[in-house]
Amino acid sequence: MTSLISRPTGPARARGTDSRPGPRLPLAVVAFLGGLLAALGPLLVCLGIGVVGWFLADAGSHGQPSDGLRVGATAWLMGHGSGVSVEGVRLTVVPLGVTLLAAWSTWRAGLRVGQLVSGHGPDADGIEDGERDWTVPVAVALLLTGYAVAGIVTASLASTRASAPGTGGVVTWAALLCLLVGAPAVAIGSGRAAIWVAGAPVSLVESVRTARRVLRAWLLVALVAFLVSFALDLGTAANVMSQLHSGAGDVAIVVLVSLVLLPNAVAFSGAYLAGPGFTAGAGTLVSPSVVVLGPLPMFPMLAALPDAGEPPAWTAALVVLPVVVAAVAAARAQQVAPTLRWEEGALRGCVGGALAAVAFAVLAGLAGGAVGPGRMRDVSPLAGDVLVQCLTTFGLGGLLGGLAMTAWQRRAAARA
Repeated sequence: MTSLISRPTGPARARGTDSRPGPRLPLAVVAFLGGLLAALGPLLVCLGIGVVGWFLADAGSHGQPSDGLRVGATAWLMGHGSGVSVEGVRLTVVPLGVTLLAAWSTWRAGLRVGQLVSGHGPDADGIEDGERDWTVPVAVALLLTGYAVAGIVTASLASTRASAPGTGGVVTWAALLCLLVGAPAVAIGSGRAAIWVAGAPVSLVESVRTARRVLRAWLLVALVAFLVSFALDLGTAANVMSQLHSGAGDVAIVVLVSLVLLPNAVAFSGAYLAGPGFTAGAGTLVSPSVVVLGPLPMFPMLAALPDAGEPPAWTAALVVLPVVVAAVAAARAQQVAPTLRWEEGALRGCVGGALAAVAFAVLAGLAGGAVGPGRMRDVSPLAGDVLVQCLTTFGLGGLLGGLAMTAWQRRAAARA
């Protein structure tokens, strides 16, 4: 695998030699089991939490331990877009905390699968000479198969007449996880990614790295904004809990559910800071320019919502926040990979900002869904408007940041 990841620094290796470890296990077995384990790891965590939650609910006096297991399995399925029915009401919101756990597990499993199958297929010289290498595509397909099998079996076992989780959604989300997360992990673990990146245009590689930095910076800003807003109105959250007459076990469950939904809250917060905002029910709008709210469920996290009515005047300044964040992130990215060409700095920043905008808009679209009956069937960020707004602000900010850093680096090179 070492020969695939990097070129030796010593004497050149004779062509035709392959220092990779030979394949010890069949690719089909390794990849299929990797997919199963990627799915089962988070599933076992959810099952354990479900049993703990069942016990905390009045010391387990309601139902049987199998009910706790079913709740945990249902949570795992909802994290994969299955949706669930509760008393005839369809809930489609995806708890992104569970999804992130599944993505992390898929990434780790993909890396390990890549390492174990690195000895299959042609070596680096053969790939560079144009020899076809199907190692990564085949491994990813089998990884997806193992993951999908685990999802289908779990949906079948957890399904009841009342809940009826959707199997199609689970398979679709399994495919997205394996293609968007598992495939890069397998490519990196097997060393193929290093070969492919070496042959890719520098502008494209650096634009992707800039996009990753912009997206990460924006999510961090959104997280801080949500936590500050929640902390400023912590009394309201405490008042909600007191009105629910919750015991210690119930409080623990609410805290756990809040943590699972924290990534969703970050996406809502980012949509608000970007300008378009989000809906908190049918006929509502929460944005820096206007806040229209109606009756809300008694859930502590909702204390972070701004007050209804005309927002304070300072919220109008939030329009420049995405530009500033993207500019700083793009400049930091170019600081790591300098360039003295104006067009290169502009291209990296602008394209990187646009890619980050698309990624965040997709995340915002996944964060919403139906959370209850009636008006609560429409609780989601305005993903389409977020995409348009962020393409403009992130793209402009990335462009300014790239040009500013290029000017600074050109000046530093002239002084040297």
